[in-house]
Amino acid sequence: MKTMISSIDKDNIDLEELKKHAKLLSEGKTVIFPTETVYGLGANALDEDAVKKIYEAKGRPSDNPLIVHIHEKEQVHELAKDVNDNAKIVMDRFWPGPITIILNKKDIVPKTTSGGLDTVAIRMPSHKIAKEIIKQSGVPIAAPSANISGRPSPTKAQHVKDEMEGRVSGIVLGGDSNFGLESTVLDLTSETPMILRPGSITKEDLESVLGKVELDPSLAKKEDNQKAKAPGMKYTHYSPDADVFIVSGSKDDVFNKVNELILINNENGLKTGVMCLEKNKHKYNGEVISLGSTLEEVASNLFNVLREMDKLKVDIIYSEEFEIAGIGQAIMNRLLKSAGYKIIKA
Repeated sequence: MKTMISSIDKDNIDLEELKKHAKLLSEGKTVIFPTETVYGLGANALDEDAVKKIYEAKGRPSDNPLIVHIHEKEQVHELAKDVNDNAKIVMDRFWPGPITIILNKKDIVPKTTSGGLDTVAIRMPSHKIAKEIIKQSGVPIAAPSANISGRPSPTKAQHVKDEMEGRVSGIVLGGDSNFGLESTVLDLTSETPMILRPGSITKEDLESVLGKVELDPSLAKKEDNQKAKAPGMKYTHYSPDADVFIVSGSKDDVFNKVNELILINNENGLKTGVMCLEKNKHKYNGEVISLGSTLEEVASNLFNVLREMDKLKVDIIYSEEFEIAGIGQAIMNRLLKSAGYKIIKA
């Protein structure tokens, strides 16, 4: 497939160039574009044939629901019924931004888009290019992350060009993503809101405006979610080529355990990568890449570092664990899925 590729500055959008890609979307074709979370692989959410092209491009199972992206809040009422008070609060407080809400869908949304469910996941991105391409296309856009299914999500322009050129009709390159982790997914179909996928808008953020917010019980388990209600709920996800392990324990114990394992791996001819906080980088041997100094930096850099490890052709990756609070909840959610829940106790 021939892919039309355009580099566009989000602060000085070339509208005529962007309209070429919007036209592809309106014609039922697939286009990759940047958002503030990760790059998305878009198609007309209301066109079953177009949505099937997303699954084909990603190699993604068709029972996994897609997030529908809109450019203005009023579009929610076209896609969903029972737009309750909690939904209105979240939309007013956090949209546009990195949060997806789940509501009961209207018939206009095909089951192909909703993964066979009676609900629809909706998000209004804040990225200027994303909002403009949705507006110019004239249709709501279903857009999962723009990567081969199961691989780390793409946060840089080069990621999508390397992995997806030839698989889609268009690619809009618009710089790096801000947040680096996909949106928080919040189920609002029940009385108590429930987080199905943690993200940069945290449980604490949501509780400050909604009161009680629950976490989906499956977030703490390895068991595969057979009927996933949101993207990313399957436990095999975000995986690089190497085997990933999370090393858990006190700081010194983790340092010692990882270096001990590196020696064993060296003896067995295996190349080792380590992901850690910047301040701990000097504590490890092997191929060490810092995830950053703060949890916000770790979240922003995680998927990129996993991809960098692939470039280094490591066989095994060890990662430090992070506190499960605030955005740490989202970081550990992605890390655990990347590792297939493999944890080594130091």
